[in-house]
Amino acid sequence: MKLLAAVLTRLIKIGTLTVIDARGRQYHFQGDMPGPALTMRLSGRWTALKIALNPGLYFGEAYMNGQLTVDGGGTIYELMDLLTRNTGWGAGRRLVGGGKVGRWIRSFNPQGRARANVAHHYDLSDELYELFLDEDRQYSCGYFRSPDDDLETAQRQKMELIAAKLRLKPGQRVLDIGCGWGGLARHLVRAHNVMVTGVTLSENQYEYARTHPGSKAVGSHLSFAQEDYREVSARFDRVVSVGMFEHVGVPHYDEYFQMIRRTLTDDGVALVHTIGAASGSSATNAWISKYIFPGGHVPSLSEASSAIERAGLYVTDLEILRLHYAETLKAWRRRFLANRAKAAALYDERFCRMWEFYLVASETAFRNGDLVVFQFQLAKKQDAVPLTRDYLLNIWPTKTLDTYAARQATEWHKEVLIHAEDEASPLPHHRHSHHLSEPNPDQQKH
Repeated sequence: MKLLAAVLTRLIKIGTLTVIDARGRQYHFQGDMPGPALTMRLSGRWTALKIALNPGLYFGEAYMNGQLTVDGGGTIYELMDLLTRNTGWGAGRRLVGGGKVGRWIRSFNPQGRARANVAHHYDLSDELYELFLDEDRQYSCGYFRSPDDDLETAQRQKMELIAAKLRLKPGQRVLDIGCGWGGLARHLVRAHNVMVTGVTLSENQYEYARTHPGSKAVGSHLSFAQEDYREVSARFDRVVSVGMFEHVGVPHYDEYFQMIRRTLTDDGVALVHTIGAASGSSATNAWISKYIFPGGHVPSLSEASSAIERAGLYVTDLEILRLHYAETLKAWRRRFLANRAKAAALYDERFCRMWEFYLVASETAFRNGDLVVFQFQLAKKQDAVPLTRDYLLNIWPTKTLDTYAARQATEWHKEVLIHAEDEASPLPHHRHSHHLSEPNPDQQKH
């Protein structure tokens, strides 16, 4: 416990953390700034040492295995929120992620390995994703124009923002790289009368997208294929990729953007929507890589931009979405917790704690750390899109434009103030879990 105590002594500057070790001994770490007071209990002889030596892997594993709990009615969300508020910039990857060693090797994804990595996460039970995603199964950041927006509204707004940046015209051919369950593709066909081809490596996603009643209803305007993006050879007027670039891997950035350039018509437009790291490049954290997204890597702006430059594409627009993913994850987390018993019936309690930690760690990284979302609008020609961004103003009803910015700033500023000044009152109680886990012999899988 001595090594972990030394780490926490340096770390805790906000709030108070009490740690109870496996022998029942208590250690108190109090920061100079006011904040929540929480108690973390550890069990197991080597748990404290393992967390101290490799928090990026063993903090999450300890929670999954029931060797790390939060006493006094606290939750893992509150604990992670406290810790990431203390680590701050880069919190999402420093606390639960490692350094730069192995970054290139771990994100090396030739086609066979890429397919296996996708199956690890996306070929879980369809029922699991129904427990927390919106009705259209959008598994990416929503766009919250108002603090009152629900998840369905935020996801529809995200799709319309993407459609506006694509500058769609009826009859255009659109490629959706990493189409997921087909929600965006169906929306673009229905709302904008374009023809969409979606590609995914996930067998479950492909079957769901292909057989969805909404897909059948639009007929020949929509098609899906289970294939690697590198295999696409046709040309398209528009290319869109949402939440897929994170799975490409650093060694493949050049071929990804070169593929976009190759498949785009000369006056074509592409939109790449991806999680990004504001603090620069580092390796994917060990726990996320092992249990959630093997082969994944969160790109920095410089990594993505350099590959775009080498591919000979113009960045015609770049937007950074900040707290939108934190709000999306909060909605997913609440829905998952409301359906936690159903998830346990599908898998087991260890799986639920893993999925819970996944949602918690991700949300707190976006809320307190350096994770954001990049939206790159790309083209081969400078005049492929208008010279100003005025066309984006026409997406939303005019009456909301003048009032929302002030309201949003006020509402989120209130949250920040409450967050910073909250010394005694507990944060809202939430639980979260993580993804596919290795079997635990002490638990029976359902």
